[in-house]
Amino acid sequence: MTTISHAKGPLAESIQRELQAQIDAGRWQPGHRLGSERSLALELGVSRSSLRQALAMMEQAGAVRRVIGRGGGTFVSHQKIDRDLSHIRSVPELLSAQGVTAGTRILSTGTAPAAAATREALELEPGQLVYAIVRIRLADGAPISLEHAWLPVSLFPGLLDFQLGGSLYSLLREHFSVEPQETTERIEVVRAGPDDASILGIERDDPLLLITRVTSSADGTPFEHSHDLFRADRTRIVVHTAEPGGDPDADLARQSFELITH
Repeated sequence: MTTISHAKGPLAESIQRELQAQIDAGRWQPGHRLGSERSLALELGVSRSSLRQALAMMEQAGAVRRVIGRGGGTFVSHQKIDRDLSHIRSVPELLSAQGVTAGTRILSTGTAPAAAATREALELEPGQLVYAIVRIRLADGAPISLEHAWLPVSLFPGLLDFQLGGSLYSLLREHFSVEPQETTERIEVVRAGPDDASILGIERDDPLLLITRVTSSADGTPFEHSHDLFRADRTRIVVHTAEPGGDPDADLARQSFELITH
């Protein structure tokens, strides 16, 4: 049994350090539930109130996630994913670059007349058809984002005949010679509705990052309009900024970033 020493500093901080050390040593894997408060307090030789203080500190630091109610408890947080706005990358590419195993579940595909917002984003005429693709992106087997993408049927004939589980940009590059050159992304903090929460494995009203994107090819033709819902507890937004008069990254120079908080 591990006993926390009061001589090491404030008791809650000592408990936090001990639990974090056990997580780092692999006792609990990401997504796994820690023991009950009663069993952990007995194991560490501390009061449950001190343990709760330590768990609250760990939750604030992002090391654990606490779920209330039946089936709840304290769970080890998954690795946060950096969503770098300075480069145009698909989700599988950014996950792989961070050592995370990417996966996809396709919820639905089809064709339909473009809705007004998509028509405007893709500069389409009324009645023109778009592909509608809805996918769940997985990081190490756990849902991290829900994607809704719309692409003009006229630009990509037969697109739905291809495997859509990987990088859409790679598929368009390989089979249609279309390269993403410019993207505008707008980010809002929204609350998860019941359907989104169920799909992403979170609680209703948990925060999500809604990223609305329009992507264009080298000749300026917009070819993708998408709404991506990212779990806010697993995603960090990264922006690289160059000083005026410097030599900014070419991708950064093409980026437009707007943050709206509700």
